[in-house]
Amino acid sequence: MSEPAKRPSLAVWKFASCDGCQLSLLDCEDELLAVAGAVDIAHFLEASREVKPGPYDLSLVEGSITTPHDAERIRFVRAQSRFLVTIGACATSGGVQALRNFADVDEYLSIVYAHPEYIQTLATSTPIADHVKVDFELRGCPIDKRQLLEVITAFLHGARPRLPAESVCMSCKRRGNPCIMVLRGEPCLGPLTHEGCGALCPTYNRACYGCFGPKPFPNTGSFTDWCLGRGSLTRPEAVRLFRTFNANAPAFETESRRHEDQNDQS
Repeated sequence: MSEPAKRPSLAVWKFASCDGCQLSLLDCEDELLAVAGAVDIAHFLEASREVKPGPYDLSLVEGSITTPHDAERIRFVRAQSRFLVTIGACATSGGVQALRNFADVDEYLSIVYAHPEYIQTLATSTPIADHVKVDFELRGCPIDKRQLLEVITAFLHGARPRLPAESVCMSCKRRGNPCIMVLRGEPCLGPLTHEGCGALCPTYNRACYGCFGPKPFPNTGSFTDWCLGRGSLTRPEAVRLFRTFNANAPAFETESRRHEDQNDQS
């Protein structure tokens, strides 16, 4: 009798994050049984204490790089991984903790910690792709479990994940949501934000705040200038609008700095 085929090994890693994207995998519920049957979950400390040595066929990495130790550890993870996929806003853009990139970290340390000399941290919070080669990025805060299943399934079959690169506005149209910007005149990041949430916030009558990060080639300048011209947004509000979960994403960072600089000059 021939031996059963060896299942691909899956590893899940945590860096600076809240664990929400790892929990999205556990939230797959019934689908998780199928995933567990198709792969060998070799390293997933959120779910099991069992750790099997690498190398691993697929690594899912949550979290940003905020310490010298993590900058070293991610290189180890990359060396042990055939494919490396980053999951969530922290891993793909630096996360909400990237607000430190716009501030004085040493000042924060002196205020928060009684003995800041014991704290080893970097001045910035940066995405995984700034440190090692990444094979695919899955956005969101948190990620969408259906998209996560698509990524895992695609890599198991040697294919590229098929995920939309459109804006949240397209999801709103499909769901028949009235446009918040047109109907209420409120700034909504839907035209600039990567689809993936299914237009969750606009469906419940709240403007999109960009938790899936910028879509490819977003026209951020035109968006904010239009809002400023209508009086629905001030420059300080524009800075805050772009500085949430994906503050360090290049398109959002550039736009927030533009209005911060112009506000300082006025």
